[in-house]
Amino acid sequence: MTSQRGFWDRMAERYAARPIKDVAAYEAMLADAAGRLSPSDRVLEIGCGTGGTAIRLAPGVAHWTATDLSPEMVRIASAKPAPPNLSFAVADADLSTGEPPYDAVCAFLILHLVDDIRTTLSTIRDRLKPGGLLLSKTYCIGDMNPALRWGVIPVLQRIGWVPPIKSLTSQQLRATIAEAGFEIEASRTFGSNRHAHYVVARRPA
Repeated sequence: MTSQRGFWDRMAERYAARPIKDVAAYEAMLADAAGRLSPSDRVLEIGCGTGGTAIRLAPGVAHWTATDLSPEMVRIASAKPAPPNLSFAVADADLSTGEPPYDAVCAFLILHLVDDIRTTLSTIRDRLKPGGLLLSKTYCIGDMNPALRWGVIPVLQRIGWVPPIKSLTSQQLRATIAEAGFEIEASRTFGSNRHAHYVVARRPA
């Protein structure tokens, strides 16, 4: 993902100012994630962006390490009021900082952006304790209308408004997570966006 660092540095301020499109869906996802975490958990988040989700969920765990490959994203995140058990760091998704093993790894809106999803999932698995959780939300571009997938998105990429995106279907996403050695416990969407798939998976004990 290091090739995308410049894109996200350029987009950081705009990304931080962008309002959440479906607040109810976001809150429902946060509630589900929070319900799966424990006060004793040590959590790693990859692709934390400007830190909004980390700031909301960190109070419910022992420590939350939030990472992003973009220094500008992390700069904005670090300037926000945050709980004392939350730390931000610049790190690639496959080389995330901190001291494993973790009780949970969160990968929200990041797996469709990584260079090699299998490598990233392998890294996540290795950083989890046996029985640890992967909480993820991924855009499954492969399930979108072909006009968007092959028409609109490539145009936006050419003009620099959209980064390179993997064209995964939800079925391919779940299969890839399972092939990486996880047991899938839940798979669903929240709100009206049927292409943003929330998957909860566990490293077997």
